[in-house]
Amino acid sequence: MATEFDEPVPGESEVLVRVGKAGINFADRHVIEGSYSYRPPLPYVPGIEAVGTDPDGRRVLALPRTGGAWAQWVAAPAATLVPVPDAITDLEALAVANQGFAAWHILRTAGRMTRQDTVVVSAAAGGVGSLAVQLARAWGARRVIAVASTAAKRELAVRLGADVAIDPTGGDVADRLLAANDGKPVDLYLEMAGGPAMDVALATLGRLGRLVTYGSAAGRASSPIRPESLMQGSRSIVGFWANDLVTRYPRITAETMTGLFGMIGKGTLVPVTEHVYPLAEAGRAVTALANRETTGKLILDVTA
Repeated sequence: MATEFDEPVPGESEVLVRVGKAGINFADRHVIEGSYSYRPPLPYVPGIEAVGTDPDGRRVLALPRTGGAWAQWVAAPAATLVPVPDAITDLEALAVANQGFAAWHILRTAGRMTRQDTVVVSAAAGGVGSLAVQLARAWGARRVIAVASTAAKRELAVRLGADVAIDPTGGDVADRLLAANDGKPVDLYLEMAGGPAMDVALATLGRLGRLVTYGSAAGRASSPIRPESLMQGSRSIVGFWANDLVTRYPRITAETMTGLFGMIGKGTLVPVTEHVYPLAEAGRAVTALANRETTGKLILDVTA
């Protein structure tokens, strides 16, 4: 059931954007259920990304980091507005607004990916994972190993560029990952589930290997890790939260979007955007996301 709110009043350095479509993220789900580090006062309108038109009639990507995008209007900081090129669709822009930004910097900034690396991508058919597979392939990773929960998702990951896709269920996941890399440990592991998946990631990480953790979708605590246990093998565990990067480097969003939009325009990056819901079905969309029923980016059509 829709709820009526007054049109937002832009604050200092904010712009009122007429929303056409808005994105759905795991962060939205966690805020809604109260399990996120950011707990806004109620009533609260979710949504941290939208594509719409600004007062000058430009089509822009708006990133109101504290929410509000699941509505007809959103007040967003002027500094976060990114013009969307004519060649990029609303769906493509939303697919890379947060998940593309995350995939880019998980690989390059946090993970320091090189062309010699074997890269493991967990949740490889999801919003971040489906883009990370393609970026790792485009940037010349030696091997890309996808981890995905269903046969259809594993097939999608391979179509997107993974060399092989692994089922994460069962007790021999680490052995199967090593076998997929010719029996050798992996170099870079992108991990978003937390819990037992962290144990698997560490068990497969090789000398100078990097584990980037950027989510806790499993909702379970990971095993305690002794920092000194990382010394042998010179392994590292890096946490990634996109908001930290954006806060520290305000210009980085626009710079990263330029790179992502360019790759989409060249056809080297193809966002998966098959799940579009009307705004009135936002609850159903969040449930589908939580139940791992979808692939790629989930989007709300505010005009439907």
